[in-house]
Amino acid sequence: MRPVEGLTLPKFFNYYDSPVKLVATADGGVAGWRLSKDTGGWREANNLIDKVLFGGGDEIYEVSPEEFVQLTELERSLYLQGDGPIFALYETVRAIEDTLQEERRYPTPQEQALIRGVRRRTFVMFEEQLQQAGDPAADPTIASATS
Repeated sequence: MRPVEGLTLPKFFNYYDSPVKLVATADGGVAGWRLSKDTGGWREANNLIDKVLFGGGDEIYEVSPEEFVQLTELERSLYLQGDGPIFALYETVRAIEDTLQEERRYPTPQEQALIRGVRRRTFVMFEEQLQQAGDPAADPTIASATS
């Protein structure tokens, strides 16, 4: 990884509706990671570092840690299937969103807070599982920066 002076890390991006994060490496460089829609884990994406930092445009933009957590969990809930507590929580959010769509209305502030809170929780749960499985880019602490 090449060092990048003056760059504050981590940084989070929405890259064509896909979460990407840039993190510092032990040697002072930067590493890029993109969400895998197949596994929900992180795959190396060093090829995107310059694109997200210097490319910009309508489909590439920096997001806050909160937006990153929400985007990551939205993507995981859309592309992954399974059993267990994480998937039960995804179903809870999906049920709320289905009700909103059926009733043709926007979520109340309480519903918005519930959805955000559930997604923060599932993010931590998923990232902890990834850490236990040895995913080098898993980081459940990102969600604590959003509270």
